[in-house]
Amino acid sequence: MVGINRPKGINIKSIKELGLIRESGHMLKQVKQIINSNITEGISTKELDAIAEKEIYKLGGKPGFKGLYGFPGSICASFNEEIVHGIPSSRKVKEGDILSIDCGVLYEDFNTDSAFTISIGSIPDNIKKLIRTTSEALNLGIKSAVPGNQIGDIGNSVESHSLENGFSVVKEYVGHGIGKKLHEDPQIPNYGQKSTGPQIIEGMALAIEPMLIVGGEKTIIDNDGWTVKTADSSMSAHFEDTIIITNNQYEVVT
Repeated sequence: MVGINRPKGINIKSIKELGLIRESGHMLKQVKQIINSNITEGISTKELDAIAEKEIYKLGGKPGFKGLYGFPGSICASFNEEIVHGIPSSRKVKEGDILSIDCGVLYEDFNTDSAFTISIGSIPDNIKKLIRTTSEALNLGIKSAVPGNQIGDIGNSVESHSLENGFSVVKEYVGHGIGKKLHEDPQIPNYGQKSTGPQIIEGMALAIEPMLIVGGEKTIIDNDGWTVKTADSSMSAHFEDTIIITNNQYEVVT
């Protein structure tokens, strides 16, 4: 991976940088586990945010989201019809909710980004299917991210699986390259045609993040200026992992 004049979209340029993003991802994986274990009925998302921030600093990293573009939290916490970018608040988790948590870790100038959706208590079968299908779509997108393929192959895998299961794909918000900045080239839509878009090559670090909706694909932004919601108030789920492209394969670091 060492070299100069690398093509656009190369986020990892040396073995040292590869190690740093792996370590950032390892931290984020641990933070996700801590957050997940603390999601219980009655806890507020502000409390979850404090838990996440404390754990990130304890591990030696920094919150990747806090202050970025003015965002006030260390996590994004999005309920039910909220898709992404929910601001942590005093709102408490209750029976029947689904909650999407998105979190980022910055370690030695390298970012990683990951998200998951969890249900609290009993939820309808179609919402269970929504969560399961979104997780599956992420895995299929990741499996398409191999050297020689193109970014459109990732989006096609996500979209095909989503539509086959009766869900809409969010098109206004996409995955992205990641490295010294949280958002880098290339953009990674959750839709598209095979064999289109930038080629996937060694040295890329990618954050792949399917966002699926039970209803229509249209989105709106809440009055807080951050929280993205479904326009028809239908439920949404979100999963994300950061991966790196090595010589002949992908590696999930979060």
